Amino acid sequence: MNVQFKANLMEQTMRWFGPKDPVTLSDLRQAGCSGVVSALHQIANGVVWEVAEIQARKTEIEAAGMRWSVVESLPVHEDIKSQAAGFETYIENYKTSLRNLAACGVGVITYNFMPLLDWTRTDLNFAMPDGGKALRFDMIEVAAYDIHILQRPNAAADYSAEVQTLALQKYQQLNDADKIALEQTIVAGLPGSEVTFSTEMFLQAIMAYHDIGPEKYKQNLIYFLKQVCPVADEVGVKLVVHPDDPPFAIYGLPRVVSTAQDLTDIFSAVPNKSNGLCFCAGSFSIRADNNLVEMIKTFGERIEFIHLRNTQREDYGSFYEAQHLDGSIDMYEVIKAILQVSRARNVSIPMRPDHGHQILDDLKKKTNPGYSAIGRLKGLAELRGLELGIARGMVA
Repeated sequence: MNVQFKANLMEQTMRWFGPKDPVTLSDLRQAGCSGVVSALHQIANGVVWEVAEIQARKTEIEAAGMRWSVVESLPVHEDIKSQAAGFETYIENYKTSLRNLAACGVGVITYNFMPLLDWTRTDLNFAMPDGGKALRFDMIEVAAYDIHILQRPNAAADYSAEVQTLALQKYQQLNDADKIALEQTIVAGLPGSEVTFSTEMFLQAIMAYHDIGPEKYKQNLIYFLKQVCPVADEVGVKLVVHPDDPPFAIYGLPRVVSTAQDLTDIFSAVPNKSNGLCFCAGSFSIRADNNLVEMIKTFGERIEFIHLRNTQREDYGSFYEAQHLDGSIDMYEVIKAILQVSRARNVSIPMRPDHGHQILDDLKKKTNPGYSAIGRLKGLAELRGLELGIARGMVA
């Protein structure tokens, strides 16, 4: 393959949650990965990542014949997000971790600024027609939980009258076991998270954000970036923000990385070269008003990491994780736009197939939701084939 041609293809990676991940580094390499996306999940949020810990993870990955391409994620402590008393200490710790990662040669660092919860779903085992299992977000179930189980003050006002009616009907259909299962799925810490909440704890944590609206919250993000980006510039690493998932407010919590306008605000306020974007096609696609191709063209210079997954949008903001080449996203046009950016910049941007259906032998195994081996391998193969076909056509 022509060297220049290959240089403009995306770097194939998968996420690995460390030594306790049931999917091994050997599995990732056999799937065709040259890079690994990982993090030090054993370290509590806000604590400095020491050089020895970073180097140990890097050495382990390299011994398996791959490189540590991207950190996902270096978590932003909750006190930084809300600017609680003493949050400055956590910002200083974050700067130290950036310096330590740079010293170890790990140069792309993902983070998100979603309050309290990482990506949120209501069903981690949604049955597909082919017998596989997918992740699903059901707005009616969210409303039922929010209004009738969590009983967040004035929660009903955040939903349409139709959704409120359907949520009440859903709640009335739930038995005690159903309610517990729904709550555990919604508020449990998902892969990479260190916190789980009881109903009372979750409500208390939400109410701590009661007086922080979207504009103030976005300013908190901008303040954080103005503090850490000069350090990232200095040591030569890229900070890439992962969009909100889902990209709209839930439980009254602010969301500020959901739209093209949000990205414009963030990059205009903090123009540092280190201030970058993790372009998650699946997250952005949940909003029909997000034009993914135009966003890639507009923010292509900022994209340093790519998540490719597909979603099928449903009524009321509900969706499920579709096959990588199905769903609401025109993946052909998305990959074509990415390759145009790669060619213009003459770079190979790390990409991972995001999530994947639980299929085949993995149906018998316990895996991190969305991160079973075979479904992601299938997605990687499909995306890689589509990319190669598009790229060959562009050369011709």
